[in-house]
Amino acid sequence: MNLYQAVSLKYSIIIPTLNEEKLLPGLLSQLNDQCFRKNYDIEIIVSDGGSKDKTLKIAEKDADIVITHKENYKQIIAQGRNEGAKAATGDILVFVNGDILFPDVTLFFDYVKNNFVSSKYGAMTCMVQVFPEEEIPSDRRFHLFYNGYFKMLNKIGIGMGRGECQIIRKEIFLEMNGYNQNMAAGEDFDLFRRIKKKHNILFTDEIKIYESPRRYRKIGYWGVTWSWLINAFSVVLKNKSISKEWEQIR
Repeated sequence: MNLYQAVSLKYSIIIPTLNEEKLLPGLLSQLNDQCFRKNYDIEIIVSDGGSKDKTLKIAEKDADIVITHKENYKQIIAQGRNEGAKAATGDILVFVNGDILFPDVTLFFDYVKNNFVSSKYGAMTCMVQVFPEEEIPSDRRFHLFYNGYFKMLNKIGIGMGRGECQIIRKEIFLEMNGYNQNMAAGEDFDLFRRIKKKHNILFTDEIKIYESPRRYRKIGYWGVTWSWLINAFSVVLKNKSISKEWEQIR
C-alpha cells in the first residue's frame, strides 16, 4: 500500500475568477453540497483578479478562502491559479474555471479518488463538453474531436489538459513552479507539457465537466481553434504565448 492509499487526502479546489457573478454561484452550490462535503475533505479557494461585479460577495459567502490580486493585473489566469495554490493546504490541487459545472460532483471525485489519488499519476484531466441545455451540433463535433485529440497527445507523450479542469498533486505542482505567469494563454498546455516530461498524466473519458459556450458563441470555433494553435506553437517553440492578454468574455 503506497502513501496515497494509506492516508485520507485533502482536496484544494482552486477557482480563478474575474467578473463571474452569473456562473460562479452554480459551481459553488455544487461544491457546498452537504453530502459531498461530508464525504470529502475539501477547501474551496476563489482567487479573484479584480472583479467589479458581485463575484467577491458571492465568494465570501460560499468559499472557504478568498484571495484578491488586482495589482498590475492583465487578465493573466496563470496568476490567479498560482495565488490560489499558495493558499492551498490540500494534498491534491483541483483547478477549475468559474464557468464550469460537474454532471455529478460526488461521482466525479469518487473517480478521482479511486483512479488518480491511489495511482502513480502525477496529474489528471478529463473530457470537457458544453452545458447540455445550451449544446448545439457544432459544440458536439468540436468537443468530440478535441477531447479525442488531447487524449491522443497524452498517449504519445505530449502532456495536454485544458485549464477548465486540471488536477495535480501539490508536490508536483511545486516541483514545476506552477503555471508560467508570462503566458496570457497556453499556460495550461505548458504546465501539462512540463509535467509529462517527468510524470505520467491520466486523461480519462469516463468523467467530464461542462463549460459555458460563451467564448465559442462570441468568436466562433474557428477563432478559438486559431487562438489555441498559434499559442500552442509559440509555447513549444518560444516558451511564451502569442496573446498578451486573455480577452474577457461575459
